[in-house]
Amino acid sequence: MHRFDTGGLENGVVNLINHMPEDRFRHAIVALTEVTDFRDRVKRRDVEFVALHKPAGQGAWQFPKWYRMLRRMRPDIVHTRNLAALECQIPAWVARVPIRIHGEHGRDVGDLDGSNRIYQRVRRFYRPFVHHYLALSRDLAQYLASEIKVPQSRITQVYNGVDTHRFQPAPEGPIPIRDCPFHPAHHWIVGTVGRMQAVKDQVTLARAFVHALDLEPALKKRLRLVMIGDGPLRAQAQAVLQDGGVADLAWLPGERSDVADIMRGLHAFALPSLAEGISNTVLEAMASALPVIATDVGGNADLVVPGETGDIIAAADPLAMARRILHLAYEPGQARSRGIAGRQRVESQFSMQAMVANYQRVYEEQLRRIGAVNG
Repeated sequence: MHRFDTGGLENGVVNLINHMPEDRFRHAIVALTEVTDFRDRVKRRDVEFVALHKPAGQGAWQFPKWYRMLRRMRPDIVHTRNLAALECQIPAWVARVPIRIHGEHGRDVGDLDGSNRIYQRVRRFYRPFVHHYLALSRDLAQYLASEIKVPQSRITQVYNGVDTHRFQPAPEGPIPIRDCPFHPAHHWIVGTVGRMQAVKDQVTLARAFVHALDLEPALKKRLRLVMIGDGPLRAQAQAVLQDGGVADLAWLPGERSDVADIMRGLHAFALPSLAEGISNTVLEAMASALPVIATDVGGNADLVVPGETGDIIAAADPLAMARRILHLAYEPGQARSRGIAGRQRVESQFSMQAMVANYQRVYEEQLRRIGAVNG
């Protein structure tokens, strides 16, 4: 992957490694750039972490270095994730790695709708080197088939899973969040969690919060906003809240590691992203029995059932998000019932066990294919 740091893709990798059978699979995590202390979330002690410190730009001149690394490791499977890591398929091919898999987890701000022709051509160029593709949403699976021309037989659509034991609601309702100035018994708290970068568009949520309080000033007594995460948009979101005169009604503490506890202190969850694959934070919010307001991008509509577990709205529309926040704030009973329905949906369709089983099935099928070839 590009970088091993806090993020949904990376969190999915951690979950996969922590829950796959230790006696069946050995893992190594290779980051083209850096490996951060996010590595501490991997529970297994036998996982190798490699940071290649690749500078920006095309990495063909580093292929010999990557080739030597792969020859040393001698993996049965190389699994690249997202466009930035796709170029690693060539050194894996040269190193004769028997199984080469590529995963599409979501889009970035430079290709929100998948129409970027350069990105399409790059993916088509690497297509012959990839044995099988994993797409985390129906949208991405359709993109691979229609735009990249990958045969359907080489695509598996597999959803992320969520740890429903770690992420679960507090039995008696929302509980106070450590260090947070707001109390769920006195305030109605909407929150979000994620890296504060352009594709996540937390600024739209900040604008929505300002709009909501402009539309219903009486809610200033109890409506509160919590935004967890760090990155370039954090200062922009704070500026929007300051300019709107509501900075004291919002809490932006930066990155936190106690996300499960934070979810248990919210009344609703909002995801304003411009692009997504299958959002781990949406699944974590649903597992925590929170109603979810999410934008109609990527796989969000695969997760959230409008009117049943939350709302799906247009991206970059702060007024639409403001209205959905107000609706839930004024209908706390409906908010709770949607959250309960979301928890039930996660338990039945998006469990960690289902995700791990799907990945393991793909890996095992590819291993059997190689075994048959080798006789």
